[in-house]
Amino acid sequence: MTGKATQTGADVIGGALAQAGATHAFGIPGGEVLALMQGLDAAGLRFVLVKHENGGGFMAEGLWHMTGALPVLVATLGPGVANAVNVVANAMQDRVPLIFLTGCVDAADAETYTHQVFDHQAMLRPVVKGSFRLAPGAVGAGMAKAIALATSGQPGPVHVDVPIGVAEALAVEAPVGLMVVPAPGLPLPADLATARAMLERAQRPLAIAGVDAVNEGAGAAIAGFCRTHGIPLITTYKGKGLMPEADPLCLGGAGLSPKADRILMPLIAQADAILLIGYDPIEMRIGWRNPFGPQHSVIEIAPTRRDHGMHRADIPLIGGTGVTLDGLTHIAPACWTKEPQAARLALKAAFAAPDHWGPHQVFATLRRVMPPDTVITADSGAHRILVSQMWDCPMPRGMLQSSGLCTMACAVPLAAGAKLGRPSAPVLAFVGDAGLEMGAGELASLTAHGLPIVICVLVDDSLSLIEMKQRATQRPNLGVDFGGAGLGTDFAALARAFGGHGVEVTDTDTLAREATKGLTRERFTLIAARIPRRSYDGAF
Repeated sequence: MTGKATQTGADVIGGALAQAGATHAFGIPGGEVLALMQGLDAAGLRFVLVKHENGGGFMAEGLWHMTGALPVLVATLGPGVANAVNVVANAMQDRVPLIFLTGCVDAADAETYTHQVFDHQAMLRPVVKGSFRLAPGAVGAGMAKAIALATSGQPGPVHVDVPIGVAEALAVEAPVGLMVVPAPGLPLPADLATARAMLERAQRPLAIAGVDAVNEGAGAAIAGFCRTHGIPLITTYKGKGLMPEADPLCLGGAGLSPKADRILMPLIAQADAILLIGYDPIEMRIGWRNPFGPQHSVIEIAPTRRDHGMHRADIPLIGGTGVTLDGLTHIAPACWTKEPQAARLALKAAFAAPDHWGPHQVFATLRRVMPPDTVITADSGAHRILVSQMWDCPMPRGMLQSSGLCTMACAVPLAAGAKLGRPSAPVLAFVGDAGLEMGAGELASLTAHGLPIVICVLVDDSLSLIEMKQRATQRPNLGVDFGGAGLGTDFAALARAFGGHGVEVTDTDTLAREATKGLTRERFTLIAARIPRRSYDGAF
């Protein structure tokens, strides 16, 4: 930024975001953000028009996962802001440094002009790390604080309300550079020494890693440490791929499957030291509350102080993952014998695909035919839990999903953003029929922006996960079934209507053939895999 009086406030905002690494902004225009959009464009940020603000936020996140570009969402005042609350809350719980720019009327106008006007900051404060209203003369300073807050510690969304007058007026202010956000360093030497001594005594250490390790890019450090010391690794769903899941020490993702818990919890009970590496339990079901007993020494590496209360940590190590693991290197006395491998084999058997057609066969077939470096996304629902257990990830961020908030209608826009950020990578979205219907408009965005992803829709005309919970609690079937008797959505026709290729499949051969063809099409491919009702019973 130059600070010259020829710059508008919108130019200053765009310059700050570009300097911070933003390359795109996503959203839907309104009259109150026209100057803001012009400033972003002048700074080199490509504006990507979407069909719903939630879709824009998830596309921004998908791009960030692939490129590291600071995610930016733009919404106009009133209904635009209200529409985006879901994706902003998701960014908070899934640790995404989303910059949410909203247009608003000037303070003097808000005193007498009420059309579409409400307090954006009051509504958003519970689901953001911070909320700023830019002021004349301090636009650069406000943006610097917002970006630093979003990207520091555990990343998260920050809201910036931009009054029309601030965006349009000349910005007469001194240049402000970005605030430096230092990378997490080493923990206190005494704590590091105590933790290292614990590991030196441990004979059955076990590691659990999660989203903070992913955000630090610590996969190679974690995999190397576990291999050097013979430590088996469990990850959260967000942490899948921190160690390639084909590695004998990797026990895959966990957190939402009771079937997996019945295998992993006894292994955890046998451990004598637990090493938590960037593990955030916001992804985990209630069965992961206080899983560590008096026999465990619990060491936790985290970028910030933990206050969730889900588990105890005997030695909290606040610092960077890689440098902390280097400081924990020791002579490994580990004497695990067959137990971790037995658990790994039990997990494979528990989620093996049966011979008959159903969701297991869908996931197994697509894992077989899709390239190893395929980036997949998964919507919320029964299919997400099963595919998270079945799909092997060779790399971090190879599977994107909403794990903290578990919101529907995220998979397609996440996949769109991933494809935008990594055009050469195969991208596959898994979504339930209800989830696709909720966010079907973003199919038009795929066509508009030339994003040839593959979408697999699991079609069973039911909110399966909720229907299973109804039956488990002996409640009547209410509000969970739809379609059926020829009344369900024709997803193949829907895809064609939005400019894609659509097909319905009911067997593995057709599924494999269509997915393979989808990898070479120049438009999106939607495969509607029709599965029997109650196909998920006993699956996870």
